[in-house]
Amino acid sequence: MLFSMTGFGRAEQTIGDKNFIVDIRSLNGKQLDVRLTLPSLLKPYEIDIRNRIAAGLERGSVECSIYLKQNGAAKSLAINTDLVAAYYEPLQQMAAQKGWNVEGVLAAILRMPEVVAPPTEILSEAEYHSFIPVLSSAIEALNQHRKEEGAALEVDLLQRITAISQHQAAIQALAPNRRTKIKEGLVKLLEEQVGPEHYDANRLEQELIYYIEKIDISEEQVRLSNHLQYFKTMLQEPDKGKGKKLSFIIQEIGREINTTGSKAYDADIQKIVVLMKDELEKAKEQILNVL
Repeated sequence: MLFSMTGFGRAEQTIGDKNFIVDIRSLNGKQLDVRLTLPSLLKPYEIDIRNRIAAGLERGSVECSIYLKQNGAAKSLAINTDLVAAYYEPLQQMAAQKGWNVEGVLAAILRMPEVVAPPTEILSEAEYHSFIPVLSSAIEALNQHRKEEGAALEVDLLQRITAISQHQAAIQALAPNRRTKIKEGLVKLLEEQVGPEHYDANRLEQELIYYIEKIDISEEQVRLSNHLQYFKTMLQEPDKGKGKKLSFIIQEIGREINTTGSKAYDADIQKIVVLMKDELEKAKEQILNVL
């Protein structure tokens, strides 16, 4: 079972006179990177919120936005009456002396700094504990989305690995004929260059055996089969975060395919190796999205 790193989750709930909305989305990333947007009421709990997101999502580039809507009656404002008087009285005296119109002066004073203070309000511990399930629901919704995306990734990766296995079977069918083809090619070359009666057949056989051993790909094919099987086994493991492990296995698969290609010295096998590399590159792209 695979989980993708891509997903989206949303949860909304009213707690008392406050309506909380949590939007959380994630994309692929090598590590966990959380970008968090909070209302001021939740700032004191930012560290705990980050820890809960990290525990629930493990890995990826995560963007979480939490919105707060106030319900119910408007909150009363605190007016600094001493400061209003300090502004108003000298202005009124000056206006009386100069004969100025004082209409609108009070409205202007109310816009002065620190004259009107917004209501001071904090989120209580009880309200925060009521908010936690909202965050958890959003994380759970995102993980469900990740699971659905992961199922599609698993199908695609299995197709890629199966295709590589099929190409490997074709290589194994061609490999035994390489010795005959190489020997025929060398004999033909020697006959053309020095004549059929001027070379030692026994020495040719010894050199041919040495040459065949150098370009033998049987060990690479055994290791490749093991890596492909291990990859399929890893897909079935219950561990949720295994993208890095699969990436390491893919690297090993690529190493054996590359070595096979460099030692093949056979046009037909080289063509198959190209097809295997194409499937491998597509698998690598998909692995980048696996949690």
